[in-house]
Amino acid sequence: MERVAIEQVYRTDYGRIVARLIYLLGDFELAEEAAAEAFKAALEQWGRDGIPANPRAWIIATARHQAIDRLRRRVSFDARRDELLHFVENRMADSEPEADGAVRDERLRLIFTCCHPALALEAQVALSLRTLCGLSTDEIARAFLIPATTMAQRLVRAQRKIRAARIPYEVPSSDHLAERLEAVLTVIYLVFNEGYAATAGDPLVRKDLCAEAIRLGRIVLELMPGDAETAGLLALMLLHDARRETRLDAAGEVVLLEDQDRERWDRVQIAEGLRLVEMALRGGPAGPYAVQAAIAATHARARRAADTDWREIAALYDYLLTQQPSPVIALNRAVAVAMAFGPEPGLALIATIEAQGELSNYYLLPAARADLLRRMARWREAADAYRAALALVKGNPERRFLERRLAEAEALRDS
Repeated sequence: MERVAIEQVYRTDYGRIVARLIYLLGDFELAEEAAAEAFKAALEQWGRDGIPANPRAWIIATARHQAIDRLRRRVSFDARRDELLHFVENRMADSEPEADGAVRDERLRLIFTCCHPALALEAQVALSLRTLCGLSTDEIARAFLIPATTMAQRLVRAQRKIRAARIPYEVPSSDHLAERLEAVLTVIYLVFNEGYAATAGDPLVRKDLCAEAIRLGRIVLELMPGDAETAGLLALMLLHDARRETRLDAAGEVVLLEDQDRERWDRVQIAEGLRLVEMALRGGPAGPYAVQAAIAATHARARRAADTDWREIAALYDYLLTQQPSPVIALNRAVAVAMAFGPEPGLALIATIEAQGELSNYYLLPAARADLLRRMARWREAADAYRAALALVKGNPERRFLERRLAEAEALRDS
C-alpha cells in the first residue's frame, strides 16, 4: 500500500516537488539529490507511520531538511557551502515563491528559469523536461530522436554550465520573457506529446501530463495574450486532447483516427481549440504551432473520416516543412500526400526519408509504410514492414496493434 502511494506521488508530483526544491535550495543538483533521499525515507517511514495527509508536502519538507543536513556536513573549504546554507535558511520561512514576478505559477517559473539564453536551446528544453517535468532521460531522448546516453551527457553538461557560469535561479522580468518563450513552448509541447502518446510502457495516454501541459499553456497565454504561437500551441493541445477518450477501445487497444467514434470527441474543447486557431492565424504569419493546430482543426471539423480534407492537410504540411524542416514532419506530410493523392506518391516520399537514415530507429516510419502497402493489398511487403516496426516499438498498446496488423497481413498473404 505504502509503496503504491509513493510510486503514485513520484509519477504525478515529482516535477512539482523538484521545482519547489529548486526554488527553496537554489541548486538543481542538490534539489534532485534531496528529493531522491526523501523518497527513500518515505519507503521506510510511511510503512511504519502510515501515509501522511499531504504526501507531496511531506516529501518537500523531508527533502529540505535532508539538504540542510547535507550542506552542514560539507567540508569548510567548499566555497558554496555557506552561501547555499544562508540562501536555504532564508527561504525556510517562505511558504510560497515571491509574488512580485511576472510568472506566478511555481513550475512555470522554474521552466522559465531553466530556459536561460546562456544555454543552447536543446539543453534548455532537455533540462526543463528532466528536472521540472519529471520525464526520464529515456523519454527525453526519444523526443529528440537521439540515444539515451547522448542525452544523459547533454544534461550533465548543461547542469555543469549552470554551476560554472553561476547562472542565477531567477525568473526574468516581464520585458525579457519573450526571449525565453520559444524554449518554454517547446517544453510544454514535448510534455504534452509524451502524455498524448507515451513512448514506452503500458499506458498509451498519460492524462496527468496532458492536463499539466494544457494548464501551463493557458498560463503562458495569459502572460502573453497576443502571442500567436502560444495560442496555436494551446489550440493544438486542446484539439488533440479532445479525441483522447476514443483513442483506445474498451479492451485498451489502439483505435486509429479514421475508426474513432467522432460523436464522443469533446466538442467543448474542439470549439475552444477552433477559436484559438483563428486567433493564432489572425496574429500574423502562421508559425509552426499555429500550422499544426490548423491541421488538427481540419481533422476536428470532419464529422466523418471520409469528409477529411486531406488535400488541405497536405498543403499545410508543405508549408510547415518550409518553416520547420524535420524528418518527422516530412513523414507526416508523406502520409497526408498518400491520403490525398494515393499510396504510390506517399510510398515514394517515405522511401526518400528512409534513405536519409535520420528515422532509422523511429517505429512510425516502417509502420506508415506498412499501412500504405496494406491499403494496396501488397501483403508480403506489408508484413515485412510491420515486422520492422515491431522491432523498434516501445509502447505496449502500439505493439499489440502492430502484431494484429502483422497477423492480418500474413493471413491474407497466404490465402
